[in-house]
Amino acid sequence: MIFHTAGIEVALWIPPLVAFMISFFTSMGGVSGAFLLLPFQMSFLGYTNPSVSATNQLFNIVAIPSGVYRYCKEGRMVWPLTWVVVIGTLPGVFIGAFVRVAYLPNPTHFKLFAAAVLFYIGLRMVRDLLKKNTGNSNKASSEQQFQDMTRRYRDKAADQGMNDLAALKTVTVTHFNLKRIGYIFYDEAFDVSFWGIFTLSFIVGIVGGIYGIGGGSIIAPFFVTFFGLPVYTVAGAALMGTFMTSVAGVAFYQIIAPFYPDISVAPDWMLGILFGLGGMGGMYLGAYCQKFVPAKVIKWMLAGIIVFTATKYISAFFGY
Repeated sequence: MIFHTAGIEVALWIPPLVAFMISFFTSMGGVSGAFLLLPFQMSFLGYTNPSVSATNQLFNIVAIPSGVYRYCKEGRMVWPLTWVVVIGTLPGVFIGAFVRVAYLPNPTHFKLFAAAVLFYIGLRMVRDLLKKNTGNSNKASSEQQFQDMTRRYRDKAADQGMNDLAALKTVTVTHFNLKRIGYIFYDEAFDVSFWGIFTLSFIVGIVGGIYGIGGGSIIAPFFVTFFGLPVYTVAGAALMGTFMTSVAGVAFYQIIAPFYPDISVAPDWMLGILFGLGGMGGMYLGAYCQKFVPAKVIKWMLAGIIVFTATKYISAFFGY
């Protein structure tokens, strides 16, 4: 099938299949899948026009609601964190979209910067994962508590003939104001700076707007690494933030398209929807299966994805 806006030809079943596979794994860590779809489209499909950013965000709009629904159903959405992410990333996405079209129409011009940012995040996560635990060695992490409790609940549910953990509520918000955001996750309290989250969201929004991966697509690793929040509770907030900012991003790209008649700016709607349909199924299953996967495995997966993507960007920048 020929996708005219993208200027590529690809079999109809490939976009949804690839999106399904990518989204299943990435959604466990709060990454929508657009994070890896961008290099896939550019490197494997040859889709390098600026409109690839808008198409990627269209994928988010179609795919993300299923994952967000699952996190909401299981009580793992930290809504105050979610809204701060949305408010912070939204203006950044607009700035990033403008920068992408006006100053970085050539994909090779921004890949080195992307790689530097991603490598920093990925290598920091790897360092933290390799670091030996010191102090509080007898205190189980919130992720381990979650694993232990879900295991016990799962055994009890099996005895009663139940097969769904939807009734397992895990997050209780304790306070939310212009200074701090706090919540309890399985008897462990977490407290973060409102303005710290907002500033991070704004910066990430700009990066996400430039690369077409949504404002919240790469924010989950920051939450885990810099703020020490459990991955089980930030994934839903990151996905919801990505969804909201992707809606704004696609609308913005569509609006400014007439001002750049010589450049493909508006999204390829058919391609984006096909990616989104595959991602919808992958995100739902990924969100459901997340609680069965150890937190360290999810963190290693995120780190691997980040470093791999950064390597691809560097290779493309130097022409390898």
